[in-house]
Amino acid sequence: MLEIRHANQRGLANHGWLRSYHTFSFASYYDPEQVGFSDLLVINEDRVAPGQGFGTHPHRDMEIFSYVLDGALEHKDTMGTGSVIRPGDIQLMSAGTGVAHSEYNHSNTELVHFLQIWIGPASRGTKPCYQQQHFAEAEKRGKLRLILSPDGAQGSLTIQQDARVYAGLFNGDETAQFALAPNRYAYIHVARGSVTVNGTRLSEGDGARVRDEEALTFADGQGAEVLVFDLRGPDGAAA
Repeated sequence: MLEIRHANQRGLANHGWLRSYHTFSFASYYDPEQVGFSDLLVINEDRVAPGQGFGTHPHRDMEIFSYVLDGALEHKDTMGTGSVIRPGDIQLMSAGTGVAHSEYNHSNTELVHFLQIWIGPASRGTKPCYQQQHFAEAEKRGKLRLILSPDGAQGSLTIQQDARVYAGLFNGDETAQFALAPNRYAYIHVARGSVTVNGTRLSEGDGARVRDEEALTFADGQGAEVLVFDLRGPDGAAA
């Protein structure tokens, strides 16, 4: 079963320098029906004005990753990391016992458009760490490329939770199937374009909770970029 959450059903925070759509409850936006899904707690679609950003602020006990769609995002943290994240890059920060960071638009002339995603960790109080890696378009074209996993499989970044995240690009006749193990959930987020999943059309900003499905078929993409989250199901986490 696919439970669709359309883009226009999300929360919106417009701060002038920041326009942010919230798939799940976040900050001042609260919907008791939308408080995460399994260990997936936050999907924020952010557009940050040139030269603006999030000043240094702390996190702890959270797996936080950024997925840049357009522009460049500049990251600094108290672990000594300084980097710029561009389209194709995946940034993962495991906050653990505590870390402070800032995220700014690296450009003084262009918007940066990115997803910030939070996943709850399996254990609290772990050592903070930072990872970043580039995944070329060819690795995602017409397929679902594993980008995050608990064991770093297939060159993915290592996340501290029983969760796997895949990224895919679909256009025209490109198709892919995703097998879902018994007692697992999945969440689909369409970052751009549109695509059909098991006969259901999803467009940019749409999401879908997936329960009791054995497989997902992605087809008929129109400039589609999607993220698929393979998550603990009813035996492992509430949803």
